[in-house]
Order: sequence, then structure tokens, then C-alpha cells
Amino acid sequence: MKDYQLGLLYLAHLLMSADGVIDEKETTALQRVKSREGISDELFLEFKENIKSLREKEIYHRGIEMLNRCSDSDKLKAFVHMYKMQEVDGTVHIKEVRLLLYSVKMTSIEFNDVVAQAKVTVY
Repeated sequence: MKDYQLGLLYLAHLLMSADGVIDEKETTALQRVKSREGISDELFLEFKENIKSLREKEIYHRGIEMLNRCSDSDKLKAFVHMYKMQEVDGTVHIKEVRLLLYSVKMTSIEFNDVVAQAKVTVY
């Protein structure tokens, strides 16, 4: 469970900052993900501390590594969160799309499955 939660947080953080600005709506969406996924305050603080000392590339590799230790259903769930989050600020930046597509590929999840699940997921 910790791998799923941290992996999701790491990749969501990169998605949020991909366009160079972390919007208030994105921060709110991350808090909603934290709540929905039962991420403890302690784990969230660990995540916040970790990202301060890591480069983007390291954050990405940790996130992918952690998600790859999870079930396919958890991977899919993480990418549905990210898919929904990329729309939350009203614009979808090309860097967000690239991050999502590449991450899906690196975890052997089908992008079409992410889109299909996102369409039926209320956010």
C-alpha cells in the first residue's frame, strides 16, 4: 500500500508541476486524492520532505519503481487519478500528456484502459 500511495504522490507531483505552475486547484485535487486513498498525514509529510531533496528525474524513477511493485488494478487507479488531475486547472499542458503517456508505458498499462476508467470515475 505504501508503494502505491508514494508512487501516486510522486507522479502526481510531477504532473502538477509539469507546466511550471502548481495551481491552487491542483493542490486541492491532490488533497482530495490523499483523502480518497487514505494517505496518512505522516506519509504525506514524508513525501513532502523527500521531494525537497530530489531532482525531477529521481522523483519520476521512484514513482515508477514504486508503482511497478503494485498490482495492475492499483496502477490503473493511480493513472486515472493523474488523468483526472491534468484537467483540474482548466488546461492540459503537453508536458502533462507526455508524462502520463510515458508513465503508463513504463508500467505496462494500456492508456485506453485509463481513459475508459476515467470516463466512469466521478471526481
